[in-house]
Amino acid sequence: MAGQVSEPLHAAARIIHQGGIVAYPTEAVFGLGCDPASEAAVRRLLALKQRPVSKGLILLGASAEQLRPWIDVTDAQLAQMQASWPGPTTWVVPASERTPAWVRGDHPGVAVRVAGHPLARALAQASGTPIISTSANLSGQPSARTADEVRQQFGEQIDGLVPGQCDLAAKPSTIVDLISGRILRG
Repeated sequence: MAGQVSEPLHAAARIIHQGGIVAYPTEAVFGLGCDPASEAAVRRLLALKQRPVSKGLILLGASAEQLRPWIDVTDAQLAQMQASWPGPTTWVVPASERTPAWVRGDHPGVAVRVAGHPLARALAQASGTPIISTSANLSGQPSARTADEVRQQFGEQIDGLVPGQCDLAAKPSTIVDLISGRILRG
């Protein structure tokens, strides 16, 4: 079984390193991801989704340590975030200078999380970098919850797909502003 899972993950990680876009399962929906350091990849992903860059995107990491260079938080704040991870909580936190505008959008902060879905975390681990995590859907359309739905919406426009299952009863991640404590999406 491990060999069946690892090859698609390693292939997807190679695609991400080459500036491609992959779909992968998360707790509730399939996500689209790419290398956040690649402006061309992020802009292609945004065009594919028909999503404005101004909205910003989520960075999904394999661990808090992998996200650390992209954020500017204290050790106590990081510990607060880690208490909810891995899991469906996204934190909006101050971005480090490393985090580009094409990831942040019109915001000074950046949204980050460590997924509870083992394949999503494994993809970030295999990629060696946090990955963009945005729902696999055209803007305004329902999020894809199966690999077949991803293929129906995007066909050959994406470069790879990690097979796996989402929890069809789960809801998208809760988004919390770290500084104010305000829940932005419940």
